[in-house]
Amino acid sequence: MTLLDPNRRRLLSALAGGFGLLAIGGDVLAGLNDASRTANARRGARGRSPFFDALRDGLQATNADGLRLPHGFTSRIVARSGERVGATAYDWHAAPDGGACFAASDRGWIYASNAETPDTGGVSALRFDRHGDVVDAYRILVGTRINCSGGATPWNTWLSCEEHDGGLVWECDPFKPGQGIARPGMGSFCHEACATDPRGRAVYLTEDRGSDSDSGFYRFRPTRWHDLADGVLEIAEVVGDPRAGSARVRWHRVPNPNPGAADVACRYQVDRAYRFNRGEGMVFHGGSIWFSTTADHRLWEYHCADATLRIAYDAEARARDGREAPLRKPDNLAAGAGGAVLAAEDGDDMQIVVLTPTGEALPLLQVVGHDRSEITGPAFSPDGSRLYFSSQRGSQGVKGGGMTFEVRGPFNG
Repeated sequence: MTLLDPNRRRLLSALAGGFGLLAIGGDVLAGLNDASRTANARRGARGRSPFFDALRDGLQATNADGLRLPHGFTSRIVARSGERVGATAYDWHAAPDGGACFAASDRGWIYASNAETPDTGGVSALRFDRHGDVVDAYRILVGTRINCSGGATPWNTWLSCEEHDGGLVWECDPFKPGQGIARPGMGSFCHEACATDPRGRAVYLTEDRGSDSDSGFYRFRPTRWHDLADGVLEIAEVVGDPRAGSARVRWHRVPNPNPGAADVACRYQVDRAYRFNRGEGMVFHGGSIWFSTTADHRLWEYHCADATLRIAYDAEARARDGREAPLRKPDNLAAGAGGAVLAAEDGDDMQIVVLTPTGEALPLLQVVGHDRSEITGPAFSPDGSRLYFSSQRGSQGVKGGGMTFEVRGPFNG
């Protein structure tokens, strides 16, 4: 079964050049807007970015949607769990989690969103026209469970990850209602997120065990690019102490990517595999794979070209140094907005925090009154002017209370 035929792939690849960042929640196409991102990063490093300056001015008072935003930004709620989406006949799913945006041929876009529920699971999609109005909503995956995060591919599919011991990665076509395809070669374990390195032709994956120091960092190298039907699954060994600076990564093949309940789990099949503290969100950005570990409040950067790993942000180390640490419990990630990485908090004070190219951590927004929830699924529209995300359990603190937001503002300033 082919998710996208070759002619459609070529069309969407051509569209990517006109729409800018495509599917920021999981990947950035090779070479796409490199000059623009470099210029934005340099401008941000010099402290002359209007976007970063707006964040430094602080967040405004809580608005009618329950959000605190910087000056010049606006919001709206585009979907609520259990309620009809706009004028469609589709009820939005419970517990919205990881998500990504995709450019459509009519200059609109699609936002795909996972459902982290143990019963229905799956993935829903919102379709927007070129004016930003919701014109359709539908399912692109059913019959799975605890679909947590995932990632977009350069060939415009959505990889939805199941977060349980026998969880799989499912490849979905976001452009129409349908059913995804299981990709067992990418392993059976507690998947969290994935991100694609288009230059190295590999998909990286995190594992969220829900307990400290018991999660692997994985890489899947498909036998044929654009085809995830088979390939090699590897797990990372970290050589050196990443807390002391940059460490090196060695990759080892996982002998049995699909262990049964009585077999050795993927993370234990290689003795030298490094244990991370709850691997969570992931994004490809600037030639690197960025990922978060929630339990120790860190963001990591794996530089693909030279296989080095560093801790890009460490809340506990900053606190020990007497520096402000606005980001704690980082989860889902996105990239864009002046060369920055965005991290959504799993609880704490319910913020999305921007990590600038110089390492400054600046709150972008805060969801107020959702104390028993978490922020999930941050992703930019193809032109970078709109940010989508969800409060997974909403102000009620239950999976059926989820809310999905859109924030507009000068992200590209």
